[in-house]
Amino acid sequence: MEAVRTLGSLLEVGDAQEVAQPDPVLVREAQKGSHRAFEELIRRYSERAYRAAYRVVRDPQAAEDVLQEALIKAYRSLRKFENRSSFYTWLYRITVNLALDRRRRGRRGVNVEWDDATSLQAEPNALTPDSPNPEIESRRGQIRRLVAEGAQALPDGQREVLLLREVEGLSYEEIAESMQISKGTVMSRLHYARRKLVAFLESRGVRPEDASE
Repeated sequence: MEAVRTLGSLLEVGDAQEVAQPDPVLVREAQKGSHRAFEELIRRYSERAYRAAYRVVRDPQAAEDVLQEALIKAYRSLRKFENRSSFYTWLYRITVNLALDRRRRGRRGVNVEWDDATSLQAEPNALTPDSPNPEIESRRGQIRRLVAEGAQALPDGQREVLLLREVEGLSYEEIAESMQISKGTVMSRLHYARRKLVAFLESRGVRPEDASE
């Protein structure tokens, strides 16, 4: 990824030995000046951070620019990171905040969406490929489009919580940290987001059991 290659040029090339350590250990080593440790953290999470940026700006080059800026900012601010949240949660918050700033400046005016790829991650049981039955495949495709449409209709805060929980797989605590809201607010938003999405699907003839076949 271009952003990773660009940031790599800012770092000194260290020992080529592969780092296979937990994130907190890598963070501590990076804070002490280990470029190799920080490069390993980038390798682990840059793709996920890119997807998070893309869901906000909805443009590949803009998402690439946001990711590059986020990685540089994370590198420069690393000594301030206290390891109270996961490294990815911290990087996610930096990335999304920069992406939102970019969108607010009017460079891209499109709202966060769920596309088919996102829906596939969110509803893996409903969207299993390679079905031998064309009718089932057609029905699953219809459900996928309705899930995306229903998620897009949610308020921004509820949609973001739903994405973080169902797509990114973050815990309630990590979501609260990344969005800077309370855990109770996370649970409330997620509850209402799920209820609204189910109601939306049912209004279009999709029962909950249909979405889990």
